[in-house]
Amino acid sequence: MAVPLSRFEHLDFEGFRALALDPSLSRHEKVGFPDSYRDGKEEAIFADMRAKLTSLQRRGGRVIEIGPGCSALPVMLAEHCQRQDGHITFVDSAEMLAYLPMAPHVRPVPGRFPDALRAELPDLIGRVDTIIAYSVLQYVFAEGRVFDFVDTCLAMLAEGGELLLGDLPNTTMRKRFFASSEGIATHQRHTGRPELPVVQFNRLEAGVIDDSVVFGLLARARAAGFHAWVLPQAAGLPMANRREDVLIRRP
Repeated sequence: MAVPLSRFEHLDFEGFRALALDPSLSRHEKVGFPDSYRDGKEEAIFADMRAKLTSLQRRGGRVIEIGPGCSALPVMLAEHCQRQDGHITFVDSAEMLAYLPMAPHVRPVPGRFPDALRAELPDLIGRVDTIIAYSVLQYVFAEGRVFDFVDTCLAMLAEGGELLLGDLPNTTMRKRFFASSEGIATHQRHTGRPELPVVQFNRLEAGVIDDSVVFGLLARARAAGFHAWVLPQAAGLPMANRREDVLIRRP
């Protein structure tokens, strides 16, 4: 039986811990996605991630992934780091980390970011080559901690280091898509009815990421001396029509 989509709504750190402990869920479902959204698509997601993060090609690089979950993506990343003679730190709940294979170049840090690394942050300032938070920032934003989260990441970047805030569900982008003929057809195929999707622009919507949040992240990073871009996801990714990535690089 398919898991209802409502199971994946309004998640937070504790909510994901509960998903991780549910033996009835697949690994995709434990990280908040129906199988249809991720099954067979993670290699393409990882290829898109690698194409954007030139810092992942550094030999002996230091990588941190925040909220990796327990799907195939963090496994692919750990294997990539091993090939590059690099080191990776995964920061997530102990319940999620328990699913990931461990190796000498992999360090699991249980807890919520940045609190889990708080004691070590002084030693990490300016020393990390790559930081990845993929499909994570929307939950941080809903909790009202987005600038603490992003500012801490930026402080850790080495020269040429990069931060990928990936898979951001931009509600304004979603509206633009469903206002288009392609979006209308997608909605009608999904519902099986000829109704039009309800699209309302210029509305204040609490707790969700929209264009103003994305542009605010770019402006904050640039004002602090970092390069920052908003990038489309590769065509064919499961939610490329309504999600986008923010890439920030320390010059």
